[in-house]
Amino acid sequence: MKHLATAIQLQEVIENEEMVLFYLSGSKCGVCHVLRPKVEELIETNFPKISMYHVDEISEPTVAAALNVFTVPTVVLYIQGKEYLRKSGSFGVSELYEEIKRPYDLLFE
Repeated sequence: MKHLATAIQLQEVIENEEMVLFYLSGSKCGVCHVLRPKVEELIETNFPKISMYHVDEISEPTVAAALNVFTVPTVVLYIQGKEYLRKSGSFGVSELYEEIKRPYDLLFE
């Protein structure tokens, strides 16, 4: 998972990537630390064409604000420059899989 440090980088990624997932977490968030490897494995295993980026809301607050994220953990998925999916707080990896599968298959297969 790559890291984003500026809102300018964020905008470039959104504009240039076909499908991109942002995982926002906080350094003191236990749920964030447990969920992150599960989300990474889900994407790498099932959706390898999705680019993944991590944003720490504490060290990169301007990026989190640009994504309108004020709670963690949050996953935001963009497809062709448009926000498609947003999950915050308590969500399951299987739920995330189901919501990504159809648009992924339509776009890449």
